[in-house]
Amino acid sequence: MLEAALYSAGRPVGMENLKAVVRTKSDKVMLSMIRELDVRYKSRRSALEVKALPGNRAVMRLKPEFDATVKRFTNRPLLTSGPLRTLSYIAYHQPVEQVKVVEDRGSHIYSHLRRMEEMGLITRERINGRGYVIETTAYFSEYFGFGHDPMKSKIQLRQMFDELKIDKLDNGNIEETTSDVLADAFSDSPLSDSLDGFM
Repeated sequence: MLEAALYSAGRPVGMENLKAVVRTKSDKVMLSMIRELDVRYKSRRSALEVKALPGNRAVMRLKPEFDATVKRFTNRPLLTSGPLRTLSYIAYHQPVEQVKVVEDRGSHIYSHLRRMEEMGLITRERINGRGYVIETTAYFSEYFGFGHDPMKSKIQLRQMFDELKIDKLDNGNIEETTSDVLADAFSDSPLSDSLDGFM
């Protein structure tokens, strides 16, 4: 059941959800099961691994050494270019007020924000009873290979933008061609096949 849950999720899953699936209340039993499943994958030299992650979560994923090899077989990106532009804007400016994101990216991004929150890529925290402040999550950092410190992530993003010759991010007005390059940079590998049409 643990293997089935992790495989079908295709993303990190909280321990509480996994404990419900395998019918245990013990953190110790849950961690033991995760380790045992990973040992089984290692013993058969699988391309997959099962890992406990910070934030009380676990994931089944492709081993990092296979990423470059199988990249050409991936058909669908994590997100389409529009949401990726929104996500990159948030990652660079975080913590950022939702009203500012909407102002710079347009009102069409509400659907982007809902979906990215459902995927665990961002959090939205209500401030003073009105409006939200948006930040990326640890899962965003893990998936895209950024550090967990938002300031370090910003430095890494700035380095990526410099390498990609992106120089119009500071006020949110990313040029169309630049945005496409940035979207390509973020969409190297897929997370889910259920994202078609998510613009």
